Amino acid sequence: MLDDYQGVALANADWSGLDVTVLREHLDDPADALADAECVVIMRERTPFTAELFARLPKLRLLITSGMRNASIDLDAAKAHGVTVCGTGSAKTPPTELTWALILGLARHIAVENAAFHDGGPWQSTVGVDLAGATLGLVGFGHLGKAVGRIGKAFGMDVVAWSQNLKAERTEAEGVRLASSLHDLLGQSDFASVHLVLGDRSRGLVDAAALATMKPTSFLINTSRAAIVDNAALLEALRERRIAGVGLDVFEIEPLPLNDELRTLPNVLATPHLGYVTATNYRTYFTEAVEDIHAFLRGTPVRELS
Repeated sequence: MLDDYQGVALANADWSGLDVTVLREHLDDPADALADAECVVIMRERTPFTAELFARLPKLRLLITSGMRNASIDLDAAKAHGVTVCGTGSAKTPPTELTWALILGLARHIAVENAAFHDGGPWQSTVGVDLAGATLGLVGFGHLGKAVGRIGKAFGMDVVAWSQNLKAERTEAEGVRLASSLHDLLGQSDFASVHLVLGDRSRGLVDAAALATMKPTSFLINTSRAAIVDNAALLEALRERRIAGVGLDVFEIEPLPLNDELRTLPNVLATPHLGYVTATNYRTYFTEAVEDIHAFLRGTPVRELS
């Protein structure tokens, strides 16, 4: 089992009868550690399984990922090497909740005020941004985008959405306005939150030109995938204070290197990819991972990815 950062995998399921080795520290190259593994359990996209890695694991027969989608697994390579890939269930509410933790943290400067409270700093040094009456822009309006939008409306926000194939009838049913383009959405948003699946059309979608349309008082939140936002363009916008700040839960390299510039910028509020990291999700992930293993051993795999 790879990347059990919190050391909780064994406590969240009944692994009896299975010979389990748990690795808590992230390995950039896990091939040697997995040389004798017949089954590997991975957490989301913490460790990519590429064609090159599959080729170096001749004993591997079963790969299990938390969730039913994992873009970091080369499924064609898995099939070519005779590896069955299975997933687990995953709740959609935790990423929605974390999105709002970041929005509220940015709006009310929670990190700054909390640090001052503990370090003996000034008693009140910031002025919060009102959510009521502000515009929330949703880049993507699937299940997560809709859920984030409903909470925004409960705060009294004006909610607008856009994606490449989004139609007005879908947004109108939620009381949400449809933006004419990505630039139109970003230009009017006080808070813009990304909720797209990473793919060829979304990779690098929020680029320098898109960021340039944002107001200097606006915030960008990304709990989806880092590659949807052009990292170099984002860093430049943050350095030059062309946007007020960013809330991030996803990064191009994870764990993020200690010398990464994002760690040094005061207008970055970040969490280490915690969107899905909740007690309920972990119980589901590991319980169903055990079910996947036993089903595979019986010759009747369940929740296969293809």
